[in-house]
Parts: sequence; C-alpha cells; structure tokens
Amino acid sequence: MDTAVAKDRLARPSVQPWAATLTEPRARIGLIIPSVNRMTEPQFNYYAPDGLGILVARGRVAGGPPRTVAELTGEIAHAAGTLADAKPDLIVFHCTHTSMKEGADGEARIIELIRRETGIEALSTSSLVNDALRALGLKKLVVLSPYTSNADIISYLSSAGFTVVRDVALKCQSPADFEAVTPRRWLELAQQNDTPDADGIFLSCTNTTQIEAVAAIEAALGKPVVNSNQAVLWGCLKRLKGKLGDETALPRNLGKLMNDLDA
Repeated sequence: MDTAVAKDRLARPSVQPWAATLTEPRARIGLIIPSVNRMTEPQFNYYAPDGLGILVARGRVAGGPPRTVAELTGEIAHAAGTLADAKPDLIVFHCTHTSMKEGADGEARIIELIRRETGIEALSTSSLVNDALRALGLKKLVVLSPYTSNADIISYLSSAGFTVVRDVALKCQSPADFEAVTPRRWLELAQQNDTPDADGIFLSCTNTTQIEAVAAIEAALGKPVVNSNQAVLWGCLKRLKGKLGDETALPRNLGKLMNDLDA
C-alpha cells in the first residue's frame, strides 16, 4: 500500500456506515398540501418535536382555476393513497381555503374520502382550526389572510358559531406573494386591525410566514392567536401524545394554544 494513502486512512476518524444517525419516529403524520405550497413542509419540520415524523404528499388542490370538492376527489384520493403507503398515524388534508370553502359538508366529505381510501384517521385544516378556536374560548375574531377574499373563510366560521369583527384579505396574486409577506408585516397588520371587541386573531393560510408571528402578536395584543399550521400541529400532537410520550417537549414560540394539549 502506498505510504501516503496509508497515513491518510489512519488520520481519518473511524466511521461505521451501519451506525444509526437518525432515530425512529415514535409517531408520524401525513399532510396533503397544495402543490404550490412551499412553506408548510419546512415549518412543520422546524417546529415538530423530536419523535414526530412529518410525511408530505402534494396535490393540485389549490392555486389554480377554482374546482369543487367533488372535482378534487381524484386528486385528494391519490395523494392520500401515496401517504398511506408510508403508514402515518394520521392524515390531514392541509389547505385552509379548500377545506372551508364548501362549509362543514365539504369538510366532512374530504375527511370521509381520506378515511375510506386509506383506513387511517383523517382530519382537515378547517376542523383543527375550529377545535383550536374553541379550545381557546374565542368567539369574536379578526381574520387576516393573503387571499383575494375571505368570504369563504368567514362563511365557514360564521356557520361554526364564530363572529368575524374585522376582515383583512391582502389580495396577494400568487403563492410567491403569499410567502413574501414577512412575520413583521403580519404583526403590524394584527396591531393595525385589532379591535376592543375581538377576543382573538385568526391567521388563515398554510403557505405563509404567519406561524413565525404568532408569539409576537400575542405579546403585543395580549390576545390568543390561531394560525392554520400551528392549529394543525397542535391538533396532531393532542391525538398522538400517547405515542409520543410524556417526555416530548412541546414546540416553543407558538403561542398560548400549544401550552396545553389537554385543552
């Protein structure tokens, strides 16, 4: 053997290729997200506690020409099927607007479709936002979103028993525009549009930086804040806390909602 090569090998640290560097998740969630969404995946991987695996499937369920839930059936079923192959504990249809736009009936049809196709417990962004708002005791909301209109969001929330006292839709024209709104700007919008009769803020959308502003908005306004991604992570952790174990550290800087998984 060449002397120089031998010396180089001796100088290198011993690496065992079979040594495990990643721990096996104790629980896994599967997210069906719009194909244009670039924010959900990195945010969930950042905020998810150790032991929770994040699986993602994309579908053309938002961001294009409007389609009904019935027209999206094949797209949703295919995405759910690919997630089921990886055997997550839960599957979430994770798009706020699409899960809310046909009200509770549309939400129920999406959830039942996923359950029927996969045999796995299914949830939606809309159902978990609803749960989160109720857990915090919120009734009167300021709604902030990047959408061109919040009409479908307000209709869903109103039917669920909530009152929207201030409605702010930024009328962003593309997914890239959604992403470009900074956490500082969401904080400013919350401060500018808060009203005395509002008891909380709902930041609607999964493809934004909103989740990064939750703690700052709560600190500034002294009111609870719910965001689509935060609510879904919270709802999944509530259901999986038995598998994750008591030693699992809850995500930090995600507001009052994340303080109690028993709420």
